[in-house]
Amino acid sequence: MHASRLAKLLVRSRLVRGGHAHIVDVTNDSRSVKPGWLYAALPGARVDGHRFIADAIAAGATGILCEHPPATPDPGIAWFVTDNPRVALSELSDALFEHPSRDLRVVGVTGTDGKTSTVSFVHQLLRALGHRSGYLSSAAIAIGGNERSNPEHQSTPEAPEVHRALRTMADAGDRYAVIESTSHGLSMKTARLAHVRYAASILTNMAHEHLEFHGTFEQYRFDKANLFRALGTGRPLADVVGTGERSTPVTPERPRGARSPLALPFGEAFGVLNADDPVYDYFRSATPAPTLSYSLGAGGAIADVYASDIDPSPASTSFVLHAPIGSSRCTLPIPGPFNVANVLAASAVIAGLVAVRIEDLVDAIASLRPLRGRMNVVLATPFTVVVDFAHTPGSFNAVLPFFRAHTPGRLIVLFGSAGERDPGKRPMQGAIADGYADLIVLADEDPRGEDATAILREIAAGCTTHTVGRDLWLMNDRRSAIAHAFALARPGDTVLLLGKGHETSIIGLQGAAPWDEISVASQLLASVGYGPVG
Repeated sequence: MHASRLAKLLVRSRLVRGGHAHIVDVTNDSRSVKPGWLYAALPGARVDGHRFIADAIAAGATGILCEHPPATPDPGIAWFVTDNPRVALSELSDALFEHPSRDLRVVGVTGTDGKTSTVSFVHQLLRALGHRSGYLSSAAIAIGGNERSNPEHQSTPEAPEVHRALRTMADAGDRYAVIESTSHGLSMKTARLAHVRYAASILTNMAHEHLEFHGTFEQYRFDKANLFRALGTGRPLADVVGTGERSTPVTPERPRGARSPLALPFGEAFGVLNADDPVYDYFRSATPAPTLSYSLGAGGAIADVYASDIDPSPASTSFVLHAPIGSSRCTLPIPGPFNVANVLAASAVIAGLVAVRIEDLVDAIASLRPLRGRMNVVLATPFTVVVDFAHTPGSFNAVLPFFRAHTPGRLIVLFGSAGERDPGKRPMQGAIADGYADLIVLADEDPRGEDATAILREIAAGCTTHTVGRDLWLMNDRRSAIAHAFALARPGDTVLLLGKGHETSIIGLQGAAPWDEISVASQLLASVGYGPVG
């Protein structure tokens, strides 16, 4: 696209030179610049992107987005100037890729826990019902029926990657796109999702997490609710909430009982909310769009989609699904009643998006499979080994009671906590494990630039009934820690390996070291004579 044409589509930045330059792509990483690309110079926490403008031009950049252009800008380069580079980058990315979210029905999933699984479940249900769907999550990316793992630890990528992926999905024939929409990505500090148009939004839950970024729980809640604020307005999020931070509760606009999305004309946006969560009313009041609710328990009295007669087992979960399209018993071939909540959320959005019969939805649920690193059983006998991504207090409160109840022997739990991320949750993790685990092994997760041993000590502070060296061990090296957990295990025990799941590296002081939790666990088990499941 010529810079002059692109400039006509933008209001967040202005073109001051180089209207004839041709721009083919955009990035905010100067190391990724290729000939014909636009480089966005973003202010960073540690480094200002303006320092790399010359490097980007040397690499072939034909456009620059910045706050401070040089006194005599190169006339062969398109110079876009803005006072808010991140919001401007979001708008520019959306325009350059020709507004891809307008060519798709985009479903956003946010929440503290369960986002990635719910994204996968929505995508799988759409595909099982015959609809072409792509998705973007922290675990994997699917475009045009081709799925690949996501090697990055960044759940919501920067705006160019989001809009590029959506454009590729639309061009590949996908009709729907499901996006893991994190609070970081929804915050106007990053504006990564500021120009994505959503057809439907899901909230899984809200719990203590990411306060190192948001500052307060109120701001965390506000930023997550941004996913719902622009629904049905026809305007991008940046225009609805502005470009600054806010944490003022929104005044409720309508009482409970607003019409269900199932009664709406096809194509109207709607939200899906967890009626069991304390923030239900806050989120329902934050959106001008109608909402559909789901419930795993007490919220069933007001929920549109809910479960009853839940019968969990270590291999699957049976329950009765109640929805506006009917009721029927389902078998989810994934353990854990907490996964039923994720399936209910996915079922609710499916019921609002597409025409479906209850029997078809039940069959589709029976075909669901877990993502790699989510509730993956590595060894079934003589003791059970499970790899899962649970890493928050909320997910611990869901996972640990289930395995405590379904473990005939001892429950051995291995986990850590990420460095440079919300240190307040560390003793909370320790306290929850303290209440359910017989033996606890603490190991590195992603210490980053923090003192790795200090992180483990902060977790151990919550393990008040366990004693170091007797039933509590602090072992930084994760491979050695897993080997130790296996050496402790006896027939009938369950060993939970939590916190890494699908991730492909452990980030420490020296950078990212390759890691695959399932492969490491399988190798260690094989070394002592045990084979993996299957």
